[in-house]
Amino acid sequence: MNPSIKLTPSQNLKTKLSTTLKSWLPILQSSGDELEDTLKEFIKDNPYAEIKNHSVQDFSTKSSQSRGVKRSKGEPEGFENFCLYEQGLYEVLGEQICPPLFPTPLSQSIAQEIIEDLNDEGYFEGDIAQIAQRVGCDESEVEKIRKRFAYLEPKGIGARDVIESFSFQLEQSELSAEGYDLASEILKDLHNHFKHKNHPNYNEVMKVIKTFRNPPALEYAPKEQYIKPDIFVFFDEGEIKVSLNMEANPSIQIQKDDQLSHIAQEQFVKTKLKEARLLVDALEMRQATLRKIGLMIVEYQYEFFTGGEIKPMKLKDLADEFGHAPSTISRAIANKYLECDRGTFPIKSFFSAALDDDVSNSSIKDFINDLVKNEDRKKPLSDNKILQLIEAKFGIKIVRRTITKYRQKLNIASSSERKKLYEMSV
Repeated sequence: MNPSIKLTPSQNLKTKLSTTLKSWLPILQSSGDELEDTLKEFIKDNPYAEIKNHSVQDFSTKSSQSRGVKRSKGEPEGFENFCLYEQGLYEVLGEQICPPLFPTPLSQSIAQEIIEDLNDEGYFEGDIAQIAQRVGCDESEVEKIRKRFAYLEPKGIGARDVIESFSFQLEQSELSAEGYDLASEILKDLHNHFKHKNHPNYNEVMKVIKTFRNPPALEYAPKEQYIKPDIFVFFDEGEIKVSLNMEANPSIQIQKDDQLSHIAQEQFVKTKLKEARLLVDALEMRQATLRKIGLMIVEYQYEFFTGGEIKPMKLKDLADEFGHAPSTISRAIANKYLECDRGTFPIKSFFSAALDDDVSNSSIKDFINDLVKNEDRKKPLSDNKILQLIEAKFGIKIVRRTITKYRQKLNIASSSERKKLYEMSV
């Protein structure tokens, strides 16, 4: 363990889940957002237990302020930020499937089928033949309707690829006839656009092309939502510390009854008060367990919190500490988050599946990200070249399709697509 990590004597003890926590395991396994509903199930027939929701009581105070961290610029404030409604991509498109572009029931049915086959980026990934078969028309009719998407918002929607999307967006541009013709020629061979640089409309056309959206549904990408962290890891006067987000989770209050002394012998009252106290104990055990998890992550992943990479950490390591099966611990850390100076991370992300004893999937992905960010834009790295660099750095053997899979998960285009996009940038 790093000497700068301070543990109290009680934290040094090997903690196992008590009988109380075993009995109330759903409380541990509930995420912060689920915990209140879980507690409601336990107290629904108990008149002596009441849920106190701290986040509702003072929602405007961010949990991070409890440890002296200032709110970042643009960070959401207050409950209203969670309730804003915005139309989704499919709703926006659905409102446009009407005359005059789609004047008949058949054309509208085809358009709806096309919408169903759009991916999250707004590109068409469907099968024209299958759509034609489903709606009972010729394939040419389906393709004709798809081309009408060039006149919908967001611009470029419904295209098969980047170049066709740019062609769709060109249809709605305000270029002159000469500029439109030049733009059409440039899009046929976009990576060689410089060969038209002497054309009088070249600068005007390239300025317009650079405004085209890629991907077309970019503005409808899922918005980043504020996540309530369960654990904070932070440095204080050179020492790394772990604390819990106490404001994010509800607590249980035992209700006092002025008439309790007259009926204290009643078995019902005894039973319900005992259940309420056990529930309080279970919540305290949940907090102790989360804190223990945070301390173990800091111990295993200390280099990450000081700017290094995540190292392989097995759930079994954590499970052994608590005397439980890895599957139980996996459910316990699901949908829970840790916040540190480097951002907010799912706790599960610290338990990376290892490619070998020393290299994690996260390390490989970070390395790929860095390679692409710093690559020669005139000669983007192919997956084979990335593979060679990874094998040289980490001393491991993997197959090319693994690199392709990681690249796609990172939303990084292929080398040929990246080259086209780079060459668009003057």
